[in-house]
Amino acid sequence: MALTLSRNAPAAAPPATDSGPARPASPHIVLAAALLSFFVISLDGSVVNVALPAISGSLRGSMAGLQWVVDGYTLMFAALMLSAGALSDRIGANRAYAVGLGAFTLASAACGFAPGLSTLIAARMVQGAAAAVMVPTSLALIRQTYADPAKRAKAIAIWTAAGAIAVAVGPVAGGALTDTLSWRSIFFLNLPVGAVGLALLTRIPRSPRRDAPIDMVGQVSVVVALAGLTYAVIEGGRDGFGSPAIVGTLVVAALGLAVFLLAQARRKQPMVPLGLFRSRTVLVTTAAGFALNAVFYGVIFLFGLYFQQVRGESAVSAGAMFVPMCALIAVMNMISVKLAARYGPRVPMVIGQLVMGGGALLLLTVGAGASMVVPVLLLVPVGIGGGLAVPSLTAVLLESVEAEWAGTAAAVLNTCRQVGGCLAVAFFGALIADRVTFEHGLRTSLVISGAMLAVTAAATAFLLPRGRAAKDA
Repeated sequence: MALTLSRNAPAAAPPATDSGPARPASPHIVLAAALLSFFVISLDGSVVNVALPAISGSLRGSMAGLQWVVDGYTLMFAALMLSAGALSDRIGANRAYAVGLGAFTLASAACGFAPGLSTLIAARMVQGAAAAVMVPTSLALIRQTYADPAKRAKAIAIWTAAGAIAVAVGPVAGGALTDTLSWRSIFFLNLPVGAVGLALLTRIPRSPRRDAPIDMVGQVSVVVALAGLTYAVIEGGRDGFGSPAIVGTLVVAALGLAVFLLAQARRKQPMVPLGLFRSRTVLVTTAAGFALNAVFYGVIFLFGLYFQQVRGESAVSAGAMFVPMCALIAVMNMISVKLAARYGPRVPMVIGQLVMGGGALLLLTVGAGASMVVPVLLLVPVGIGGGLAVPSLTAVLLESVEAEWAGTAAAVLNTCRQVGGCLAVAFFGALIADRVTFEHGLRTSLVISGAMLAVTAAATAFLLPRGRAAKDA
């Protein structure tokens, strides 16, 4: 039996209600709409990393400013995704998806027209908030449409592959646009995709709704906690982690986390039922998701700067360096499904984490005078590992919850993944903030990446329940 989240709360959740029409949704249209959201989100992330040096030159941004361009987006993405899951359940996945996609498209235009760094960061935060709504709602649409586990696993793999294709296309497209037009043009890439996604939504029936309350105390406290921690890591790299302002910010972050946990423990219908984390399946998958995103986006951030600021490559050339790494992700997504069907989901999850971690450690061999072919080839295992692990990881978590809680469960997983990416950029950026110590900071970051994935791979291998136990634990 799948884990029923309501049994972990003091009171049972109200039953789902369906105010929509009886006619079923076309699976192909639902899947197309769902994967478009992940496509634009992934495209935006990979495009921006390549354009950071150009943004810095145009808007006179410091290393801390560049980190905020990336982390302002990721921070809001991570912090608001928990409420986004409840919003998806409350108003229906298709309605929430429309709100998120519309806001993301408008915020992309605002990024393109931003007159200064502060405006760009603010617009990126709006993008992140919209993306927070889009990801769990798109997964909820898939979960509600595909009742058969095998077909659902394949749909999730296709959804993940759409993001992989965007990640592969993004660096080259972003580099080419930055070199030939301007970094501003990279944000306009999202506009036609957003328009197509909104058009597809008009052909999708209304989704079931559940009376899921929005927890404002919990939401505000988690924003405070994550924002305080991110600020402390980014600014601490510049001002020193022992400064009164940084120490005070860390205290505020800790208080925010304490308030969040207390609020969730006391609410009859919490935003995140704490009993959910009694499940080993949830603990292992969320920890693995955190580590995978931290290493993947941390490495892209580090080497995007390395190629341009250390090796002097152009934006388009730097973007091309990531193509072999990213191009294989979509292929590995489909291989992951086949491996999981034959050997169980733990196999691609463990192999994927070990391959990505090993790839991060292999990058330690890259020296300042090495041929550019060396880092390009050594980045490939990072993409292969993520492509293998993520589809099975996502499918395992969704299989462990009831369908009506799909939005909340997907939000928890993706929040942990985005927090991983956010903190990696903040922490690794702090390590390389001084150009004199860039190489040392790069190597330290890679060692941390390899060690982190070794730990989560071991947890997946030895702690993730086997077979049907994974659904009950």
